[in-house]
Amino acid sequence: MVAAASQGLGFAIAQALAAEGAQVSIAARKQETISAAAARIAEQTGAPVMWSVADVASAEAIEAWHRATVERFGGVDMLVTNSGGPPAGPASGFDDAAWHNAFELLIMSAVRTVRVVLPTMEARGGGSILMLTSSSVKNPIPNLGLSNVIRPAVSALVKTLADEFAAKSIRVNQLVPGRIATERLTYLDDANAKRAGITLEEQRKRSAGAIPMGRYGEPEEFARAAAFLLSGAAAYITGATLQVDGGAIRSIG
Repeated sequence: MVAAASQGLGFAIAQALAAEGAQVSIAARKQETISAAAARIAEQTGAPVMWSVADVASAEAIEAWHRATVERFGGVDMLVTNSGGPPAGPASGFDDAAWHNAFELLIMSAVRTVRVVLPTMEARGGGSILMLTSSSVKNPIPNLGLSNVIRPAVSALVKTLADEFAAKSIRVNQLVPGRIATERLTYLDDANAKRAGITLEEQRKRSAGAIPMGRYGEPEEFARAAAFLLSGAAAYITGATLQVDGGAIRSIG
C-alpha cells in the first residue's frame, strides 16, 4: 500500500515496487489522477496495480482502502505512509486551524494508516513500514514553519513503533527526501522565489548550488532507496533514517 501515489514521490515508489514484482495498491484523493497513475504503472511494469480514492486525513477512507486491498491481494506486507505537505509560511503566521490541519495531515494520517494495517501484518508474520518525511526533521527549512515543527514528530513515531513491533518482525523506517524534482518542490521553489523577489529559475540555481552534488534528485533515485528499505534486503534495518539528499543535510546525528 502506497499513500498519496498519484504523482511525486509516492508515484515513483509505487512504480519502483511494481517493477520489482510487487502487487501494488495505491491511493490518492482524486479519482482521475489515481486511476491514471495506476494505468501508467501497470502499462510500464506489467504488474498488478489497484487504485482507491482515499484522503489520508480520513480514518474511514483509510479503512476502506485497506479493506479493498486485502480483498484484492489477500493481505499487506509493505506500507508507505505519505501525504501532501502543509502550506509554506513562517510559524508565526498561521492560526489554530492551520496548525490543526497540519497535525491531521502529517501525524494523524500516518498514525491511522499504521493502526489499520498492523493487525494484517501481524497475522502474516511480519511486514515493513516506511514513513516519508522531509529534511525539515533534521534542519529547519526557511518559510516552512508548519513542517519544521510537526514533521519531527513523525520521526519519533518511527522510532517508537520500531521498538514496539520489532519482536513481531515488523520493521519501521523513515526515508528523508532532500530536494527531489517533484511538483511539491516546484511549489516551494516558486513560493521562495516570490519571497526573495527573484525568478523561479534563479531560485532553483541557488538551491541546487547549496547541494554538494550540485543538482536536484530524481524521483526514481528516491524510489530505489524506498524499495530497498521495504524489501527483504533490509531485513535487519528498523528504526532507521535514510537521507536521499545529495549530501545537503550537514548534521551528524
